[in-house]
Amino acid sequence: MSGLGGGHPDVLIVGGGVVGAACALALAEAGCRVSLLEAEGLGGGATAAAMGHLVALDGSPAELALCRLGQERWRVLAPQLGPALELNGCGTLWLAADDREFERVAPRCAAYRQAGIPAELLDAQALRAAEPCLAPHLAGGMWVPGDAVLYPPAAARLLAEAARRAGATVATGTAVAALEAGGVRLLDGTRLDCGQVVLAAGSASRALLPGLPLVRRKGHLAITGRHPGFLRHQLVELGYLTSAHGSDADSVAFNLQPRPNGQLLLGSSRQFGDEQPELRPELLRRMLRRALDYVPGLAALEVLRAWTGFRPTTPDHRPLIGAVPGRPGLFLACGHEGLGITTAPATAELIVSAVLGRAAPLDPAPYLPARFPALALDAFREVQHA
Repeated sequence: MSGLGGGHPDVLIVGGGVVGAACALALAEAGCRVSLLEAEGLGGGATAAAMGHLVALDGSPAELALCRLGQERWRVLAPQLGPALELNGCGTLWLAADDREFERVAPRCAAYRQAGIPAELLDAQALRAAEPCLAPHLAGGMWVPGDAVLYPPAAARLLAEAARRAGATVATGTAVAALEAGGVRLLDGTRLDCGQVVLAAGSASRALLPGLPLVRRKGHLAITGRHPGFLRHQLVELGYLTSAHGSDADSVAFNLQPRPNGQLLLGSSRQFGDEQPELRPELLRRMLRRALDYVPGLAALEVLRAWTGFRPTTPDHRPLIGAVPGRPGLFLACGHEGLGITTAPATAELIVSAVLGRAAPLDPAPYLPARFPALALDAFREVQHA
């Protein structure tokens, strides 16, 4: 990728994951002079720890609205980014483990349809017909055909390349050490001036702005060898939302995705307080046992690799998107936890609206950093002592 060019950018984006790269593309296409800075390589960090689903999640109205906009924008972006994105429009099967869970499916299906999202209620027989690999005891589920999966690191790289073609400067191996008034200071001491800064560095954002209400959540993932035809859809248990937005306790939830090359990507686990990247064998075993409850045939497949990563989450499970109170010219695009891939292009549109003072594509209030008063106070203190 190219290095820093001459002159001062209108907007400097810190973080080359899928969210930062999407912001770079959207701002460049809006006519801004953009520089994207990534401390290591594009698509690392939280992006590399993501499963890559483009999924409509309805944990809250705000979450669903951002997901829907993100999915709409990905449908436009995907043809532009090309086959390397590895987009698979497989849809999602939400799985009810028993009759009690199945009772929740019909109301949820109706809520999706009311929101304009195609969804179909499946009884046990229809579920098995849709996905023969599923355990016979499952009570039924819901099919959401508009969902898809993609390869997150490739998405970040392709978005950054598209941003560069649109006129942005992209610099990898360029670490930001501090946010300063009217610019940033790099780790090597270089000062870069700019009109606006967008902080999209995932979990690392808090190191640059200590007042951020972000907590790192560790997750495990595993991938199998190639088994074409084994799986047709993305599979998610109905308890996924409870796990994703649950307590501080370690948790696992079944999520299985088909990759275009026939591999299967398996998740997921969530941990607070474990800051080490090493695998936790017991938690990985819990995740695998959970998967076998839904797809017993996985026992015959080999796991080629397992790894961990960290995703930033906020106290209310909504990302931080928009201006930082008390810090003129500083904007946030972080805290997406497990929905950064789905919502990256929607986040980018909100950032463009905030930076350029344009009308937003949806109500930005649920995502604004100002909803956390302590963040505004910390920012004010930083300015006072600068």
